[in-house]
Formats: sequence, structure tokens, C-alpha cells
Amino acid sequence: MTASASVRGFVSRNRKVFTLGFVGLMISSVGDLLAGATLGSMTETLTQLAGLMILIPPAIGMRGNIFGALGSRLGTAMNIGTFELSMRKGSLLRQNFEASLLLTVIMSFLMGIMASAIATVLGVEAEPMEVFVFISVLGGVLAGIVLVFINILVADVGFRRGWDIDNFSAPIITAAGDVVTLPMLFLAAILVKDGFVSQAFLEAFAFVLLLLAAYLSFRVWRMKAGETRRIVVQTAPVLVLCILLDIGAGLTIDNQIEALVASAALLVVIPPFLEDANALGGVLTSRLASLLHMGTLEPKRFPSRLALENFAIIYIFSLWVFTLVGVTAYIVALVMGLGSPSLLELVGISLVAGLLTVTVLNFLSYYVAVLTFRFNLDPDDHSIPLTSSTIDFVGAIFFIAVVAIIGGL
Repeated sequence: MTASASVRGFVSRNRKVFTLGFVGLMISSVGDLLAGATLGSMTETLTQLAGLMILIPPAIGMRGNIFGALGSRLGTAMNIGTFELSMRKGSLLRQNFEASLLLTVIMSFLMGIMASAIATVLGVEAEPMEVFVFISVLGGVLAGIVLVFINILVADVGFRRGWDIDNFSAPIITAAGDVVTLPMLFLAAILVKDGFVSQAFLEAFAFVLLLLAAYLSFRVWRMKAGETRRIVVQTAPVLVLCILLDIGAGLTIDNQIEALVASAALLVVIPPFLEDANALGGVLTSRLASLLHMGTLEPKRFPSRLALENFAIIYIFSLWVFTLVGVTAYIVALVMGLGSPSLLELVGISLVAGLLTVTVLNFLSYYVAVLTFRFNLDPDDHSIPLTSSTIDFVGAIFFIAVVAIIGGL
């Protein structure tokens, strides 16, 4: 077979993947760009609330970790024929949503505590713990409620039209999480910065949330065996690890916050850069999980030809996505009057850092999916959270490193 015939065959086999994937990633890129514009306009708040940037990657990452995994589970259920569009008590859909909301409340509370504690241990200047808890929970819960309805919409449309939502749910949910979460974090931060909430209120809020988180955790533990309990019990330890990885990403970026604020176009790039990488990871891990469940992909030590073909799909997507991130971020910075590197530099930073990140992403996604599958765990519950948060950390390191080399940070 000639090279051109192989390429034609590759494109023909994956026509639907490219069609749905490009649409989903376009929606993701537009949404993440709005989130980037929000972050770019937060320069004053970022400088006045010490350590706020430490909280941003785990806060926006957690939405994708919880609700991206939800979309992956629903996609797998559709592919293996167990999905039904019903919210009756005990239904698969309802149990998945209950688990996602429980995890949102508990993990948002833990995130605020962990971000503050790690900053204190490392000697990084940061706001008190109760401030981090307030910002994390307010942004997380409000975003979670919105994402429940978005997941229902995606599942409904995909199910009725017979689409494979593995190819587009992750980008849409990731973008929606960013668009909703960052403004809510910004709102919570302004409430603290401008004195609309008192210190006494913040302390009482944190105490009430401690009791609520303890009660919800106890309730889950006492639940009868079912999908809700399984998801929460199996996913919670993974999400705690994900919080640590995302805090590492936040610390990496916070270490250069003054330079990033001075060239605020780079702040505009950060949300779409990290979240488009996560969206690509969501597409890949969702596909790998479904292929493993269906028996089409064997969990081998080295990636098979089918796995490598999926890697190639992600590389093709990434060339378009990260170029778009650089171009659109430059335009947004120009319109908003923000300091910016040249267009060529900004595209180069996004594309080079993006391709390096995707290289790690491809192999990480494969081995996480294979290992969880071999240990009789559900790849849908673990692949997206572990991959997403690791990529946040790795992506932040690559981004700052490439900015230092190309942009002279």
C-alpha cells in the first residue's frame, strides 16, 4: 500500500472523529478564550490577593476532572448499550449526576484547604485558608450546577442523534467549566478583596463547610452498593492526587506572576492552552476507555497500531488547536489593550509548548487507561482526572519554559 493510500484510509476511517472532534474543539477554544480574557482582566485582583493563581489551575481543572469523567462514563454506556435517558431514582444517569455533585462539594472544600496548607509549608505568600475555601467552594459549586445541565444536554443530543459523544463531550464540558468557573472565582475574589464579606463570615463559612463535607462523606460511606457509591469511593483518592498536581501547576505559574501580569497576553493564553490540552486528553482517554471496554483495543505493554492511530489523531488536532490559541489570544490582547509579545512569538510559544505537552499526553493517556483496566478499575473514572491534572502540571512547566526561551520571561 502506498503512503497516499494509507493516508486516505486513515482519514476515511476517522472521518466522523475529525468532524465531531473539530467541532467540539472549536467550541472548546472559543469558550476557553473567554476564560483567558477573564484571567487577563484579573491582573489587579491577582496582584492584590496573594497566591490566588495557586488556586486557579486546580479550581478549573477539578471541573473537567469530575464532569469530563462523567461524560466519558456516559459515552462508554452508550457504546456498550447500557445507557438510557432517564433521571428516575436509581437510574444510571441520576446516580452519575449525584456522584458528580457530591464530589464537587467535597473536593472544592479540600482544594481550598490543601492549596493554603501547601503554600504555607513552602513559604509562598498566600491568603488565609478560609479565603481559599470560600473562593474554591463558591466557584466550584456554582460551576458544578451549570455543568450538570450541560452534561444532560450533551447526553440527550448525542443519544438521540446516535453520535459518539466520546469525540466531543470532553472539549465542550472542559470549555463550559472554564467559562463558568473563572468568572465565579473572580466574583468570589472580588467579594473578599473589596470587603463585601467579613472575616467572621469567612470563618463561619469554612466551619459549616467542614461539617457538610464530613456529613456527605459519612453518607456516601453508609450508602448501599451502587453506581453513586462506587464512583465517589473509587474516584475521591484519585481526585485528591489531582488536586496536588494542579496545585503544582498553580505554584509554577504563580512563581512568574509578576512577569505574566506585565505581559498580560500570556495570561490570556494560559486557560485555553491548558484546557485545550485537557480537551485533547479527554477525547483520547474517552476513546481508549471505550475501545478497552468493547475489546477492540488490547491492553498491551506497548501501544498497538490502533493506539498509535489515535495518537496521530491527537497530533493533528493539536497543530490546529494550539496555533488557534496563539492567534486568538493575540487578537484578544490587542482588543483589550493588554501587553503582548509579537504574534509570531505568541503562536510559537503556544504551538511548541502544546506539541511537547501532547507528546507526554499521548503516552500518559494510554498507560493510565491500560493500567486501570488491568487492575479491574474503570478507566472512565481514572483516566481523565489523572491525565488532565498531570497535563496541567506538565503543561505549566513546558509553557513557562518555552515562554522563557522564546519570550524572554
